[in-house]
Amino acid sequence: MLMALIMGFASGLPLLLTGSVLQAWMVDEGVDLSTIGLFALVGLPYTLKFLWAPILDRYTLPFFGRRRGWLFSAQLFLILSLVYLSLQQPGIFPFGVAIAALLVTFFSASQDIVIDAYRRETLADNEQGLGASFYVNGYRIGMLLASGGGLILADMVAFSTVYQLMAGVMFVASLSTLIATEPKAAHGQPKTLQEAIIQPFLEFFQRREAIVILLFILLYKMGDTMASNMTTPFYLDIGFTRTEIGTVVKLFGFWATILGGLLGGFLILKTGIYRALWGFGILQAISTAGFIILNMVGPNLSILASVIAFENLSAGMGTAAFIGFMASQTDKRFTATQYALLTSLMGVPRVLIAAPTGWMAEIMGWNGFFLLCTLIAIPGLLVLRRFKNWTSASQ
Repeated sequence: MLMALIMGFASGLPLLLTGSVLQAWMVDEGVDLSTIGLFALVGLPYTLKFLWAPILDRYTLPFFGRRRGWLFSAQLFLILSLVYLSLQQPGIFPFGVAIAALLVTFFSASQDIVIDAYRRETLADNEQGLGASFYVNGYRIGMLLASGGGLILADMVAFSTVYQLMAGVMFVASLSTLIATEPKAAHGQPKTLQEAIIQPFLEFFQRREAIVILLFILLYKMGDTMASNMTTPFYLDIGFTRTEIGTVVKLFGFWATILGGLLGGFLILKTGIYRALWGFGILQAISTAGFIILNMVGPNLSILASVIAFENLSAGMGTAAFIGFMASQTDKRFTATQYALLTSLMGVPRVLIAAPTGWMAEIMGWNGFFLLCTLIAIPGLLVLRRFKNWTSASQ
């Protein structure tokens, strides 16, 4: 569990160094907004990581073992990429920054592939939820250090120094890979690259419940994701100031999410993933309905704090169960490839389905929009009923 926490931290640290922190650096250097907007494309490796995941399943490097060898290599190149990025000059040569940032996201995504596989292979099925909660909380702490800490540091030192310091932090986090225990290799792992590419798909889609699993992954957090995409415009529209939103989100939102992840993980261990997915899914739906109450009350800070705390608490619990469930549905022979595929699918609601939410809010009004987001939770829970008798999902 400690390794899950540290590896989560290592996964979360690089994410916003090619996002909000890099954007702040480019603004500081006078880069135009259209160019800054295009930098969203450097995040493509996170979506396409399933393309090279079979290589990490098939081949074993001559040091540290199948998982730890790839993990330490990805982390080493990630550190070098962060240092390389720190040497760029956004105001003079944005293209060089783009190449460096793309290297960072590629090795960061590669690290994520191996860490997900490592967590799946070292924990038993009934421990996946708790392991996911530690991983997610580590991930969020890493993101907070990189974004909040990075921007605060940038007021004291140059952005190049910030990136070099973050590379140093990444190096310290990577040392955990050296002391981690290599998971036992599953019998029947792929012997050729062709097997590593084809077998994970064949194994998964030969299951009678394959389509149901994919449908559940698409639906389970759809309403929660749609609502979260419009919360900041909603808060501003009903009369809260940016300072009020930022303060309450930082004070209540972050810590509620951390608490939700930990609480969710322990409840999963006690009740099993199936019951946890039901309970947390219902809580997610109720928390979304809380925005309707906030809209009726208006800009009341106490109600805002309560809504944000409840929403983030339930989201943290739901995410822990959701990630634990996905891990339990992968075959240990092809963990890296199958998990990369499932997590890529998990990102579809965030990217595509959340895109028209602004238009929907304009047409339906805030109450109608959040009511729709609440009701959208129902199909995912109905699909969940199909899992009741599955050993891997109901332990």
